[in-house]
Amino acid sequence: MDFDPPACVDLHIHTSASDGTYSPPEILKLALSLQLGAIAITDHDTLDGSREALAAGIPQEMGFITGVEISAERPSFFPGKGSCHILGYRVNLDDPNLNQTLERLQNARKDRNPRILERLQSLGFDLTMDEIHQAAGPKGQIGRPHFAQVMLSKGYVTSFNAAFDDYLATGKPAYVDKYRVACPRAIELIRAAGGIPVLAHPALLGTPDGRLEDSAVRALKDMGLIGIEAYYTEHTTAQQEHYLDLARKHGLLVTGGSDFHGKFKPRTELGRGRGTLQIPIDLYHALNNYA
Repeated sequence: MDFDPPACVDLHIHTSASDGTYSPPEILKLALSLQLGAIAITDHDTLDGSREALAAGIPQEMGFITGVEISAERPSFFPGKGSCHILGYRVNLDDPNLNQTLERLQNARKDRNPRILERLQSLGFDLTMDEIHQAAGPKGQIGRPHFAQVMLSKGYVTSFNAAFDDYLATGKPAYVDKYRVACPRAIELIRAAGGIPVLAHPALLGTPDGRLEDSAVRALKDMGLIGIEAYYTEHTTAQQEHYLDLARKHGLLVTGGSDFHGKFKPRTELGRGRGTLQIPIDLYHALNNYA
């Protein structure tokens, strides 16, 4: 299938403000070179990526939406452990309540990092926090990808993914849980900040075949959810169609993104996922014009 850059967008991008390897200005430059019609920067639990992009200047020929990806608690109707991620688009970057909650989430990440390090050291890995800080960079928010990067650079694992699969993922020996905001509260905060809450990558929630029950979607909509990320790098064609059907059935907006992290996900390209992702620019217009 041919790729048509001017008609495509990417609304799920991470930068060095959280756990990506490209700075926001570098993302803007790369997106422009790929002729993407619009982008959204959605860093984990921080608005700094959006702020830095706006400060750098958005190219006139490319649309831009502010964004964030909030780590929320899984509602009871989703199985397993870990986060339920809620994307927030078009948020007011200066909203005090949203920023206060994001600061608490960032502090929760900081608090667990020494415990992750202790677990890795107890497993025999010669790692220091200075090395992890260097991997994150001066502005980066330290997270598990930075531990994985250092483990790979020192030859302790054969790949970045292996560090997660064997040690850092939920339930693995070096995993440490963290504070998450309740899902209804995350949605409420986004809406109160003038934003649009969207369920991120639903296929990663661990439901059978990655499908969502109507009852779960209704419950999320009752919480205030406005959209669902149907187009996503790891969604199969069948899953994508399932989410599109759910969006139509429940009157939700549709969004899509690559979940680009740069070198941390080398197989995932900006705007194209693993090579075939195509996110229509109409989704950007619908998101941008929603009232």
